[in-house]
Amino acid sequence: MTAAVPSGSAMLAAAEPVLAASIADGLVAVETRLHEVAGSAHPLLDASARHLIAAGGKRVRPMLTLLASHLGDPASPAVVDAAVVVELTHLATLYHDDVMDEADVRRGAPSANTRWTNTVAILTGDYLFARASDLTAGLGTEVTHIQSRTFARLVEGQIAETAGPLDGADPVEHHLRVLADKTGSLIATSARLGAMLAGAPARDVETVARFGELYGLAFQLSDDLIDIASEAVESGKTPGTDLREGIRTLPVLLVLAGSDAGSARLRELLSGDLADDERLAEALALLREHPAMATARSQLTAYADEARAVAGELPDGPCRGALLALTEFVLARTG
Repeated sequence: MTAAVPSGSAMLAAAEPVLAASIADGLVAVETRLHEVAGSAHPLLDASARHLIAAGGKRVRPMLTLLASHLGDPASPAVVDAAVVVELTHLATLYHDDVMDEADVRRGAPSANTRWTNTVAILTGDYLFARASDLTAGLGTEVTHIQSRTFARLVEGQIAETAGPLDGADPVEHHLRVLADKTGSLIATSARLGAMLAGAPARDVETVARFGELYGLAFQLSDDLIDIASEAVESGKTPGTDLREGIRTLPVLLVLAGSDAGSARLRELLSGDLADDERLAEALALLREHPAMATARSQLTAYADEARAVAGELPDGPCRGALLALTEFVLARTG
Protein backbone atom coordinates (compact mmCIF):
# COMPACT_ATOMS: atom_id res chain seq x y z
CA MET A 1 0.00 0.00 0.00
CA THR A 2 1.34 3.45 -0.92
CA ALA A 3 1.69 5.82 2.01
CA ALA A 4 -0.31 9.04 1.81
CA VAL A 5 1.43 12.40 1.82
CA PRO A 6 0.98 13.90 5.33
CA SER A 7 -0.73 17.25 5.57
CA GLY A 8 2.48 18.95 6.66
CA SER A 9 3.51 19.17 3.02
CA ALA A 10 0.66 21.66 2.50
CA MET A 11 2.66 24.16 4.56
CA LEU A 12 5.15 24.31 1.69
CA ALA A 13 2.61 25.34 -0.92
CA ALA A 14 4.53 28.57 -1.50
CA ALA A 15 7.91 26.81 -1.73
CA GLU A 16 9.89 26.37 -4.94
CA PRO A 17 8.19 23.45 -6.81
CA VAL A 18 11.21 21.14 -7.02
CA LEU A 19 11.89 21.59 -3.30
CA ALA A 20 8.22 21.07 -2.39
CA ALA A 21 8.11 17.87 -4.47
CA SER A 22 11.27 16.61 -2.77
CA ILE A 23 9.77 17.23 0.68
CA ALA A 24 6.52 15.50 -0.32
CA ASP A 25 8.46 12.45 -1.53
CA GLY A 26 10.52 12.46 1.65
CA LEU A 27 7.39 12.53 3.81
CA VAL A 28 6.06 9.46 2.02
CA ALA A 29 9.34 7.68 2.78
CA VAL A 30 9.10 8.80 6.40
CA GLU A 31 5.55 7.47 6.66
CA THR A 32 6.59 4.07 5.32
CA ARG A 33 9.57 3.92 7.68
CA LEU A 34 7.43 4.92 10.67
CA HIS A 35 5.20 1.88 10.14
CA GLU A 36 8.26 -0.36 9.75
CA VAL A 37 9.99 0.84 12.90
CA ALA A 38 6.94 1.06 15.18
CA GLY A 39 5.85 -2.53 14.62
CA SER A 40 5.96 -5.14 17.38
CA ALA A 41 5.60 -8.91 17.52
CA HIS A 42 3.03 -8.51 20.30
CA PRO A 43 -0.38 -7.80 18.73
CA LEU A 44 -1.55 -5.40 21.45
CA LEU A 45 1.64 -3.34 21.36
CA ASP A 46 1.68 -3.45 17.58
CA ALA A 47 -1.87 -2.07 17.43
CA SER A 48 -1.32 0.61 20.06
CA ALA A 49 2.04 1.73 18.61
CA ARG A 50 0.56 2.16 15.14
CA HIS A 51 -2.58 3.83 16.48
CA LEU A 52 -1.46 7.47 16.36
CA ILE A 53 0.63 6.95 13.24
CA ALA A 54 -2.49 5.77 11.43
CA ALA A 55 -4.47 8.72 12.84
CA GLY A 56 -2.31 11.00 10.72
CA GLY A 57 -1.05 14.45 11.65
CA LYS A 58 0.77 17.36 10.06
CA ARG A 59 4.24 15.78 10.50
CA VAL A 60 5.70 19.23 11.15
CA ARG A 61 8.88 17.85 12.71
CA PRO A 62 9.91 15.42 9.97
CA MET A 63 8.92 18.01 7.37
CA LEU A 64 11.36 20.46 8.94
CA THR A 65 14.07 17.77 9.10
CA LEU A 66 13.67 17.12 5.39
CA LEU A 67 13.57 20.83 4.58
CA ALA A 68 16.71 21.63 6.60
CA SER A 69 18.56 18.83 4.81
CA HIS A 70 18.45 21.02 1.69
CA LEU A 71 21.09 23.20 3.34
CA GLY A 72 23.41 20.30 2.50
CA ASP A 73 22.90 17.06 0.58
CA PRO A 74 19.25 16.01 1.01
CA ALA A 75 19.98 12.63 -0.61
CA SER A 76 21.88 11.50 2.49
CA PRO A 77 20.21 8.22 3.57
CA ALA A 78 20.45 9.25 7.23
CA VAL A 79 17.98 12.14 6.77
CA VAL A 80 14.82 10.00 6.57
CA ASP A 81 15.77 8.04 9.68
CA ALA A 82 16.44 11.31 11.52
CA ALA A 83 12.98 12.50 10.52
CA VAL A 84 11.53 9.25 11.85
CA VAL A 85 13.42 9.69 15.14
CA VAL A 86 11.91 13.11 15.82
CA GLU A 87 8.40 12.00 14.85
CA LEU A 88 8.58 8.88 17.03
CA THR A 89 9.77 11.04 19.92
CA HIS A 90 6.88 13.43 19.36
CA LEU A 91 4.33 10.61 19.12
CA ALA A 92 5.62 9.08 22.33
CA THR A 93 5.02 12.35 24.19
CA LEU A 94 1.44 12.41 22.89
CA TYR A 95 0.68 9.02 24.43
CA HIS A 96 1.99 10.26 27.77
CA ASP A 97 0.27 13.66 27.48
CA ASP A 98 -3.11 12.04 26.88
CA VAL A 99 -2.75 10.00 30.07
CA MET A 100 -1.82 13.07 32.12
CA ASP A 101 -4.59 15.17 30.56
CA GLU A 102 -7.13 12.32 30.70
CA ALA A 103 -7.84 13.10 27.05
CA ASP A 104 -10.52 11.14 25.20
CA VAL A 105 -9.64 12.08 21.63
CA ARG A 106 -6.41 12.60 19.75
CA ARG A 107 -6.27 13.57 16.06
CA GLY A 108 -9.95 12.85 15.64
CA ALA A 109 -9.66 9.29 16.96
CA PRO A 110 -10.11 7.80 20.45
CA SER A 111 -6.92 8.33 22.44
CA ALA A 112 -4.88 5.22 23.26
CA ASN A 113 -5.67 5.51 26.96
CA THR A 114 -9.39 5.55 26.13
CA ARG A 115 -9.25 2.73 23.59
CA TRP A 116 -7.07 0.55 25.80
CA THR A 117 -5.88 1.71 29.27
CA ASN A 118 -3.54 4.26 30.82
CA THR A 119 -1.01 1.49 31.38
CA VAL A 120 -1.01 0.47 27.73
CA ALA A 121 -0.72 4.11 26.62
CA ILE A 122 2.24 4.80 28.93
CA LEU A 123 4.06 1.63 27.89
CA THR A 124 3.42 2.40 24.23
CA GLY A 125 4.95 5.84 24.66
CA ASP A 126 7.97 4.21 26.33
CA TYR A 127 8.23 1.74 23.46
CA LEU A 128 8.24 4.49 20.84
CA PHE A 129 10.93 6.38 22.77
CA ALA A 130 12.97 3.17 22.77
CA ARG A 131 12.49 2.68 19.03
CA ALA A 132 13.59 6.27 18.40
CA SER A 133 16.69 5.76 20.55
CA ASP A 134 17.52 2.55 18.73
CA LEU A 135 17.41 4.38 15.40
CA THR A 136 19.85 7.02 16.65
CA ALA A 137 22.43 4.29 17.25
CA GLY A 138 22.74 3.92 13.50
CA LEU A 139 23.11 7.67 13.03
CA GLY A 140 26.09 8.20 15.31
CA THR A 141 26.78 9.03 18.94
CA GLU A 142 26.33 12.77 18.40
CA VAL A 143 22.77 12.19 17.22
CA THR A 144 22.14 9.99 20.26
CA HIS A 145 23.42 12.74 22.54
CA ILE A 146 21.26 15.35 20.82
CA GLN A 147 18.14 13.20 21.04
CA SER A 148 18.80 12.37 24.70
CA ARG A 149 19.29 16.00 25.66
CA THR A 150 16.14 16.93 23.78
CA PHE A 151 14.23 14.20 25.59
CA ALA A 152 15.49 15.61 28.88
CA ARG A 153 14.20 19.08 27.95
CA LEU A 154 10.82 17.61 27.03
CA VAL A 155 10.56 15.98 30.46
CA GLU A 156 11.77 19.11 32.26
CA GLY A 157 9.17 21.15 30.42
CA GLN A 158 6.42 18.71 31.35
CA ILE A 159 7.50 18.69 35.00
CA ALA A 160 7.59 22.50 35.06
CA GLU A 161 4.11 22.63 33.57
CA THR A 162 2.79 20.06 36.04
CA ALA A 163 4.36 21.74 39.08
CA GLY A 164 3.42 25.27 37.99
CA PRO A 165 5.46 28.44 38.51
CA LEU A 166 7.47 28.83 41.69
CA ASP A 167 6.30 31.30 44.32
CA GLY A 168 6.74 34.82 43.05
CA ALA A 169 7.43 33.74 39.45
CA ASP A 170 5.56 35.33 36.56
CA PRO A 171 3.05 32.71 35.28
CA VAL A 172 3.29 34.05 31.72
CA GLU A 173 7.10 33.86 31.62
CA HIS A 174 6.90 30.40 33.18
CA HIS A 175 4.44 29.32 30.50
CA LEU A 176 6.64 30.54 27.65
CA ARG A 177 9.63 28.66 29.10
CA VAL A 178 7.49 25.53 29.26
CA LEU A 179 6.56 25.96 25.60
CA ALA A 180 10.22 26.35 24.68
CA ASP A 181 11.07 23.07 26.42
CA LYS A 182 7.99 21.06 25.45
CA THR A 183 7.62 22.21 21.85
CA GLY A 184 10.49 24.40 20.73
CA SER A 185 13.22 21.97 21.74
CA LEU A 186 12.10 19.06 19.55
CA ILE A 187 11.35 21.25 16.54
CA ALA A 188 14.82 22.79 16.91
CA THR A 189 16.31 19.30 17.03
CA SER A 190 14.32 18.32 13.95
CA ALA A 191 15.94 21.12 11.95
CA ARG A 192 19.36 20.53 13.51
CA LEU A 193 19.46 16.84 12.60
CA GLY A 194 18.28 17.41 9.04
CA ALA A 195 20.98 19.97 8.32
CA MET A 196 23.71 18.17 10.26
CA LEU A 197 23.18 14.75 8.68
CA ALA A 198 23.04 16.35 5.23
CA GLY A 199 26.53 17.74 5.81
CA ALA A 200 25.53 21.41 5.96
CA PRO A 201 28.13 23.89 7.30
CA ALA A 202 28.18 24.06 11.11
CA ARG A 203 27.14 27.71 11.05
CA ASP A 204 24.01 26.86 9.07
CA VAL A 205 23.21 23.92 11.35
CA GLU A 206 23.19 26.22 14.37
CA THR A 207 21.18 28.88 12.56
CA VAL A 208 18.45 26.54 11.37
CA ALA A 209 18.22 25.03 14.85
CA ARG A 210 17.62 28.51 16.29
CA PHE A 211 14.99 29.03 13.64
CA GLY A 212 13.35 25.74 14.65
CA GLU A 213 13.00 26.70 18.30
CA LEU A 214 11.44 30.08 17.47
CA TYR A 215 9.19 28.57 14.84
CA GLY A 216 8.12 25.89 17.33
CA LEU A 217 7.10 28.55 19.84
CA ALA A 218 5.14 30.42 17.19
CA PHE A 219 3.46 27.25 15.97
CA GLN A 220 2.39 26.23 19.48
CA LEU A 221 0.98 29.67 20.22
CA SER A 222 -0.94 29.56 16.95
CA ASP A 223 -2.38 26.16 17.91
CA ASP A 224 -3.47 27.59 21.26
CA LEU A 225 -5.16 30.55 19.59
CA ILE A 226 -6.91 28.29 17.09
CA ASP A 227 -8.28 26.21 19.96
CA ILE A 228 -10.06 29.32 21.20
CA ALA A 229 -10.81 31.29 18.04
CA SER A 230 -11.83 28.65 15.54
CA GLU A 231 -15.44 27.66 15.00
CA ALA A 232 -14.43 24.49 13.17
CA VAL A 233 -12.39 21.46 14.15
CA GLU A 234 -8.70 22.19 13.60
CA SER A 235 -5.44 20.54 14.61
CA GLY A 236 -7.27 17.34 15.53
CA LYS A 237 -9.11 19.00 18.40
CA THR A 238 -12.56 20.42 18.97
CA PRO A 239 -12.37 24.17 19.74
CA GLY A 240 -12.28 24.77 23.48
CA THR A 241 -10.60 21.43 24.21
CA ASP A 242 -7.81 23.07 26.23
CA LEU A 243 -10.32 25.10 28.25
CA ARG A 244 -12.45 22.04 28.96
CA GLU A 245 -9.38 20.15 30.13
CA GLY A 246 -8.22 23.01 32.35
CA ILE A 247 -5.08 23.68 30.31
CA ARG A 248 -4.06 27.31 30.81
CA THR A 249 -2.70 28.64 27.54
CA LEU A 250 -1.30 32.14 27.06
CA PRO A 251 -4.63 34.00 26.53
CA VAL A 252 -6.08 32.37 29.65
CA LEU A 253 -3.04 33.28 31.75
CA LEU A 254 -3.22 36.87 30.53
CA VAL A 255 -6.89 37.11 31.54
CA LEU A 256 -6.25 35.59 34.95
CA ALA A 257 -3.37 38.01 35.55
CA GLY A 258 -5.71 40.98 35.08
CA SER A 259 -7.93 42.63 37.65
CA ASP A 260 -10.32 44.76 35.58
CA ALA A 261 -13.93 44.56 36.68
CA GLY A 262 -15.16 43.95 33.13
CA SER A 263 -13.40 40.58 33.01
CA ALA A 264 -14.63 39.33 36.38
CA ARG A 265 -17.14 36.88 34.88
CA LEU A 266 -14.53 35.48 32.48
CA ARG A 267 -12.00 35.05 35.29
CA GLU A 268 -14.66 33.25 37.31
CA LEU A 269 -15.37 30.87 34.45
CA LEU A 270 -11.69 30.23 33.69
CA SER A 271 -10.96 29.52 37.36
CA GLY A 272 -13.73 26.94 37.56
CA ASP A 273 -14.83 23.71 35.90
CA LEU A 274 -15.60 24.08 32.19
CA ALA A 275 -16.81 20.54 31.59
CA ASP A 276 -20.34 21.91 31.24
CA ASP A 277 -21.10 22.80 27.61
CA GLU A 278 -22.92 26.04 28.45
CA ARG A 279 -20.16 27.36 30.71
CA LEU A 280 -17.57 26.41 28.09
CA ALA A 281 -19.47 28.19 25.33
CA GLU A 282 -19.80 31.31 27.48
CA ALA A 283 -16.10 31.28 28.34
CA LEU A 284 -15.15 30.87 24.68
CA ALA A 285 -17.39 33.73 23.60
CA LEU A 286 -15.99 36.08 26.24
CA LEU A 287 -12.40 35.05 25.64
CA ARG A 288 -12.66 35.55 21.88
CA GLU A 289 -13.57 39.20 22.47
CA HIS A 290 -11.00 39.83 25.22
CA PRO A 291 -7.87 41.95 24.58
CA ALA A 292 -5.80 38.99 25.80
CA MET A 293 -6.28 37.41 22.38
CA ALA A 294 -4.66 40.39 20.67
CA THR A 295 -1.81 40.33 23.19
CA ALA A 296 -1.23 36.63 22.57
CA ARG A 297 -1.26 37.22 18.82
CA SER A 298 1.36 39.95 19.33
CA GLN A 299 3.58 37.43 21.12
CA LEU A 300 3.06 34.97 18.28
CA THR A 301 4.00 37.67 15.76
CA ALA A 302 7.12 38.52 17.76
CA TYR A 303 8.33 34.91 17.65
CA ALA A 304 7.52 34.65 13.94
CA ASP A 305 9.36 37.89 13.22
CA GLU A 306 12.40 36.67 15.15
CA ALA A 307 12.30 33.33 13.30
CA ARG A 308 12.13 35.24 10.01
CA ALA A 309 15.19 37.28 10.96
CA VAL A 310 17.14 34.13 11.86
CA ALA A 311 16.17 32.45 8.58
CA GLY A 312 17.52 35.52 6.81
CA GLU A 313 21.00 34.58 8.06
CA LEU A 314 20.98 31.41 5.93
CA PRO A 315 22.32 31.27 2.37
CA ASP A 316 19.92 32.59 -0.25
CA GLY A 317 18.05 29.82 -2.00
CA PRO A 318 14.90 27.65 -2.02
CA CYS A 319 15.46 26.35 1.53
CA ARG A 320 15.65 29.83 3.04
CA GLY A 321 12.63 30.87 0.99
CA ALA A 322 10.63 27.90 2.28
CA LEU A 323 11.56 28.66 5.89
CA LEU A 324 10.39 32.25 5.41
CA ALA A 325 7.15 30.93 3.91
CA LEU A 326 6.62 28.79 7.01
CA THR A 327 6.71 31.89 9.20
CA GLU A 328 4.02 33.43 7.00
CA PHE A 329 1.96 30.25 7.22
CA VAL A 330 2.04 30.18 11.00
CA LEU A 331 0.72 33.74 11.11
CA ALA A 332 -1.90 33.22 8.43
CA ARG A 333 -3.41 30.12 10.05
CA THR A 334 -4.57 32.21 13.03
CA GLY A 335 -6.15 34.90 10.87
